[in-house]
Amino acid sequence: MSASEPAEWAEEEERRRRRAPWGVIALVLLTGLALIRNGSGEFDTGPPQPAAAAAPDTRATPDTFVAEPAALSFSPADRVRIPAIRVDAPVMSVGLDANGWVGAPPPENPNLAGWFTGAVSPGEKGTAVIVGHVDNQQGPAVFYGLGALKKGNRVEVVRKDGRTAVFEIYGIEVFEKSKFPGDRVYGSKGTPELRVITCGGGFSKQNGYDGNVVVFARLVTVG
Repeated sequence: MSASEPAEWAEEEERRRRRAPWGVIALVLLTGLALIRNGSGEFDTGPPQPAAAAAPDTRATPDTFVAEPAALSFSPADRVRIPAIRVDAPVMSVGLDANGWVGAPPPENPNLAGWFTGAVSPGEKGTAVIVGHVDNQQGPAVFYGLGALKKGNRVEVVRKDGRTAVFEIYGIEVFEKSKFPGDRVYGSKGTPELRVITCGGGFSKQNGYDGNVVVFARLVTVG
């Protein structure tokens, strides 16, 4: 860790705290994710899609689960690991571009994810968001297998402060971009949560993927 990093984190955290309300961010984030559909959609039968049984139980609340660890303080994400689908990828920071869209990781680097700096950092109280491509012109990308995940699988996010926030998945769904439930996906539940998002659903050469695969997870341990 360099001496300048804490100051950079403080500046980044201050920018995040001045972000627009979630209702606005949800709309622009949805638009931005339309950029993450550079893939051809023509590899075998396409990426796996979530099963209906994997949808989150909307009746469940944090009180019905084992007590969660205390929320962490702010620290940018550095790496994401999802052992069940063999993901082990560096994470770059992505924010809103000049057009108000979420900046996606460069599509030419298939093994790279992005942490949205307009949300909390992974492990903080609130809902952190990590995005990544499903494929590119050369083949599958970092989150190609996201739809194959199951409840109980884990997502590990290594932070720049050296801590690892471990999240347990409690739901995976695919939503049409035109009907994306922003409040439900991004809204804070008052505890540390994580959303991992990529493209999914149907595909056409004209419009790309018509949906987003969303993984819902909550913090269960810290390393």
